[in-house]
Amino acid sequence: MTDTTKRTRGWIFYATLLIIFWGVWGAFSALPATKYGYPDEMIYSIWALTMIIPAAVILRGQRWDRRPAATIYGLLIGLTGAGGQLALFQALTMGPAYLIFPIISISPAITVVMAMVLLRERIPVLASVGLVMALAAIVLFTITGGDSEGSSGPWLLLAIVICVAWGVQAYFMRKTATIGVNEATTFGWMTISGLLLIPVALLSLGGIPTDFPWQAPALAAGTQILNAIGALFLVMALARGKASIVAPTTNALAPALTVIISLVAYQTLPTPYGAIGIVLALVGSTLMVYADERRGEAPTAAVLEPTAQTERA
Repeated sequence: MTDTTKRTRGWIFYATLLIIFWGVWGAFSALPATKYGYPDEMIYSIWALTMIIPAAVILRGQRWDRRPAATIYGLLIGLTGAGGQLALFQALTMGPAYLIFPIISISPAITVVMAMVLLRERIPVLASVGLVMALAAIVLFTITGGDSEGSSGPWLLLAIVICVAWGVQAYFMRKTATIGVNEATTFGWMTISGLLLIPVALLSLGGIPTDFPWQAPALAAGTQILNAIGALFLVMALARGKASIVAPTTNALAPALTVIISLVAYQTLPTPYGAIGIVLALVGSTLMVYADERRGEAPTAAVLEPTAQTERA
């Protein structure tokens, strides 16, 4: 088995785990809010705390990269991710979700453009077709209909900021791997960044609410641990595969799995947009993975060497 084949299968494995964890999380993540009215700021805080668990696992026996570049990129990754999440809560209080989420869903396109321009990633024609299908699927999953009221306002700027932040975050995850930063250090900084923003979330909420049953935070913790573990798998997938392939593939297939699980768990049929999105996600992601395996290009020295360092760490 060639190094290229190992690298390709490596990212596919972790991307599959990511899709499973985020797909299940997406199907049940709204339960604390819909069932108990639990505030989004508390859900964020619990999510940040659950990040400690996968961080403790990945950091065991791993060295902490103390280079300034590792620190800078780590904080950029963590703050763009956690900051975008906090901004999302604010945006949803100001504007319609059916317009906000389609804007945010374009973030993988930003990752792809940055990876191709700055990291010089190249994808073959077949993968390009799959990329377009996957991006279209991501947008379709977020279309829920609605009127045109509230089609502009302060929330629009926030949605654009979140879209850019999450697109940049995925790019920097890949960038850290190309300079030899191990996944443990990257995820460690993501965890630290998330924890640092808990006071901001609680201040915006006015303190920790005490008028909710214990089931609300327990359910939030149970769902958000899936989100946290999925975030770790995203870091690991982007350390091994091209950002221009990993980001759109995972962002398309995770919602597809969410729709399927929701269909079984809640006995609800997907919208026509959702059904089309599932087909596009499956076909597009299959084309990208197939093309990436078939291409068989040897990775550049700048990418191959950090990957080997990561495996030894």
